[in-house]
Amino acid sequence: MLDESLKERMDAFRVLVLWQKDGSFIKESGLFPFAMELALGVCRRHLYLQFFVKSLVKKMPSLEVCTVLELGLFQMFFTEVPDHAAVSTSVELAKAANLQEGSARLVNAVLHAARRSGLPQLPPQRVRRVSIENSVPEWLVRRWFDVYGADRAESLAKATLERPVEWIRVNLQKASAPVVSQKLGLTGASILYDRYIQVPDDAKLKPILESESFTNGEFSLQNPAAYEVVKLLDLKPGLKVWDACAAPGGKAALMAEMDSSLQILASDVSETRVLKMHDVVDRLGLTNVRVECRDALGGVAGSPARRGSEQRNRASEGETSPFDRILLDVPCSNMGVMARRPESKYRMTQDSVKELAELQYSILESASASLAEGGVLVYATCSPDPEETTKVVMRFLKAHPEFEKAGEAVYPANVDSRFDSFFAQALRKK
Repeated sequence: MLDESLKERMDAFRVLVLWQKDGSFIKESGLFPFAMELALGVCRRHLYLQFFVKSLVKKMPSLEVCTVLELGLFQMFFTEVPDHAAVSTSVELAKAANLQEGSARLVNAVLHAARRSGLPQLPPQRVRRVSIENSVPEWLVRRWFDVYGADRAESLAKATLERPVEWIRVNLQKASAPVVSQKLGLTGASILYDRYIQVPDDAKLKPILESESFTNGEFSLQNPAAYEVVKLLDLKPGLKVWDACAAPGGKAALMAEMDSSLQILASDVSETRVLKMHDVVDRLGLTNVRVECRDALGGVAGSPARRGSEQRNRASEGETSPFDRILLDVPCSNMGVMARRPESKYRMTQDSVKELAELQYSILESASASLAEGGVLVYATCSPDPEETTKVVMRFLKAHPEFEKAGEAVYPANVDSRFDSFFAQALRKK
């Protein structure tokens, strides 16, 4: 039986292999905290760690052996794990994973060589160097150089390696930020907008999410960038609101917590994700949110997701009147949250960004037809890239003169560097 330390490394190893083979999302794997930190850390620095391995071997080993080496190098050079422990546990991991004969000896030799040689020398050409050093694909670095200039592009690349700040959003219908802070032992933590508590870097999320306070719906995890986006809706009591790409439900829940008189429809095209939204709404005790499985491109995407005799969803009946407010947090490249979702930077391509922009425009055009005259629609993405943001908005406004901008676009990360890099633009129907 594996000891706890080796078991967590084995779990991280398995998730990393699955990610590379099947594109699985690491954060959805349910890893324990140390294993999650290892897996996310290796993923964030994957291209650099591969470059490091190449500098130490004559021939690249199998994906599995390379993953063990990346885990070992990451612990040696980017964590506080002692070198001897990183080497020994990596050797034991190679044995426990039943890799091909000689793998454990190779891992031992390569990691000892890395210990002697130190970090590898990077290529002098700037785009190539920035790409390898920050594990951002070279095509994306070149794109950022073209869009933002060299210095800003390098800053964006470095930001993808940072461990993102975690925030608690307090459900003010059930508790206050100071009370929740005290319950969770976070007294003295930074509080924003009377509802967001910054989780200290040394705090453990697992006990926070296992707390009675969480179970009772007193808080959720959410970056305050969401609040900056929702503010653009200019919500008023009693309005009818549609969150059309709502999963996992955080922004819909935030709106419901802000004003219990709002009539909120939270919908998503995925029935699985809709069921998870039900869990969020139920845990928080929100009575003014209706959850439906619905395609924002038009029509109903399958049957309403219900549990037991619950009858609060009526997707099949459609809407008989337009919405006063619509929030479109559309599917995107995740270019602005790559530190939080590191897999995204390896998934995207230049073609996929263009395809997403077409999908985003189609969703905006379709959903906008359900907005009442004088109503406000907020188009948002967790990508600041012009292809997915300003170009989509300008194309829409050119095709739909009945709409106009309601103020300037908002980039929450420009408001506070601790915020996720979102884009949001409010549009008003004349």
